[in-house]
Amino acid sequence: MILRNAGREQFRHFMTIPTRWIDNDQYGHVNNVVYYSYFDTAVNQFLIEQGVLDIHNDQLVGYVVDSACAYFSQLSFPDLLHVGLRVSKLGNSSVRYEIGIYRNDEPVPAAAGHFVHVYVDRSTNKPVTIPDNVRAVLAKL
Repeated sequence: MILRNAGREQFRHFMTIPTRWIDNDQYGHVNNVVYYSYFDTAVNQFLIEQGVLDIHNDQLVGYVVDSACAYFSQLSFPDLLHVGLRVSKLGNSSVRYEIGIYRNDEPVPAAAGHFVHVYVDRSTNKPVTIPDNVRAVLAKL
């Protein structure tokens, strides 16, 4: 689990996500549900960039089966987010990512959480073993 004071050095991969005007809610900060879209974007963009995810054609896909987020400080438009990604558990058919969201240049996360994918066959929806090429990429995190 990522703690409130987790430094950026705890992550092997970062991506930058700009907040959008639409991310803000009526209270003037990023709405809680939007954080999950940041998690989803960070994980899937990483997999696409690594060449192990084709969202349109792959027979095996990762389904989200568990996620959580802890909120430490507010985000709001026009903050620039730096989303750190690491793997905390790599199982036979599942992977647990841990994610830290850092606001602008702040040294500690504004939010942190986890995101679990179970790999399944797209046509049967049955769990499958994570393919070796995907496992190799995930092991680097």
